[in-house]
Amino acid sequence: MFLKAAVNGGRLRTEHPAVPLTPAELAADVLAVTAAGADVVHLHVRDEADGQTIRPDALAEVLRAVRAAAPGAVVGTTTGLWTCSGPEERFALVEAWDVLPDFASVAFGEEGAAETAALVVARGMELESAVWSLDDVPALLASPTLHRNVRILIEPMDEDPDTAVAHARAMADAVLAAGVTCPILYHGEEATVWPVLRAALADGRQARIGFEDGMELPDGTTAPDNRALVAAARALAPSVPASPEQSASPARAGEVSPA
Repeated sequence: MFLKAAVNGGRLRTEHPAVPLTPAELAADVLAVTAAGADVVHLHVRDEADGQTIRPDALAEVLRAVRAAAPGAVVGTTTGLWTCSGPEERFALVEAWDVLPDFASVAFGEEGAAETAALVVARGMELESAVWSLDDVPALLASPTLHRNVRILIEPMDEDPDTAVAHARAMADAVLAAGVTCPILYHGEEATVWPVLRAALADGRQARIGFEDGMELPDGTTAPDNRALVAAARALAPSVPASPEQSASPARAGEVSPA
């Protein structure tokens, strides 16, 4: 099981007191979740007002703190348009990054995604391309960087768990049918977090957990921190059987190996 920890996203301290926001808090959280079993860590840098930012100075401060505390950790960040004024500013900010994350995520439901993905690759970072719906898949498949991805992120936005799982599988099948061979990662939000994670395990996909996506443990109680969420996901893995589709469908059989 390949597991990513998404430790904060846009989550605020008013939602949970353990949400890591400052460089020191993010560094401590990266160390904690990697010790608990996270293979890689995804984080969102915050500005002075706790908003999300991809400013080079703010990103550099966080990455330096993280690498001092957890030098072996593999860490990535977002390029989401909500962190800046639009596609042009995003491109300029990513181009200006002077301390680089190990990987960066680009959502193909956003304007300017193909150009940003190409910049991520050109600058020497690993690329993760994300799709939020089946409508995003054609843009991803048309992108020049399609076969440069370290993984494809399947992020269904549906609120109903069964619908989210079905949607994740449909997106994955569409991507794999186009000849994509890199690993596929599923993740949900809030009520769909654990059903989508279980589906990822059953389908042989990579998985993601952390405060960005949800704050509850599998039993419905609130997790004390990201480390507890990672530990719960790791504990769940051996108990999830392979789905019938995993062995029956060529699109979901034997495609993924940990990266």
